[in-house]
Amino acid sequence: MNGTRSERYLAIYAGVLTVVFAGTVLGGLTGKANPARFEELDVQRLNLVEPDGTLRMVISDRARFPGAIIRGKEYAHARPDAGLLFFNDEGTENGGLVFSGHRDATGRILDSGGSLTFDQYEQDQLVQLIGEHDSDGHTAGLIVGDRPGRRACRAHAAPAPGQLLRRHPHNGDPRH
Repeated sequence: MNGTRSERYLAIYAGVLTVVFAGTVLGGLTGKANPARFEELDVQRLNLVEPDGTLRMVISDRARFPGAIIRGKEYAHARPDAGLLFFNDEGTENGGLVFSGHRDATGRILDSGGSLTFDQYEQDQLVQLIGEHDSDGHTAGLIVGDRPGRRACRAHAAPAPGQLLRRHPHNGDPRH
């Protein structure tokens, strides 16, 4: 090498830097990433999704709790609960664990309790473990609901005690 001392130093420096840079880049591409670890995490809603983006589970507070989700599309459906929802391979809700409880300004219990449900394919609850209480009474037990083979176009809540079910005039769908 015919050069000055500083040119040789610069060439060695550039070579070493290139090797270190290449090693870092290649090592980063082939190395297994370490998952993030937290001792505590505060969130209002957590969505668990498949690599293709299909929603599989939601854990949410009351304010951010989703409406009815069918094949990945959300439809308005008010739910006064917080909890966990499960979704099938198609991104349609198929069960959950919900809970709530509060009093009104006078101290009267409006609702308190929870429900673990498993839904029939494109239907509402098939199996439900429930425990609810309010100032008017309580409900507790295991409910198994055999539903007809119709598709659910929206989620339906069970009627309140004493509330009559009527058939929808267009398709016979039970509504209350």
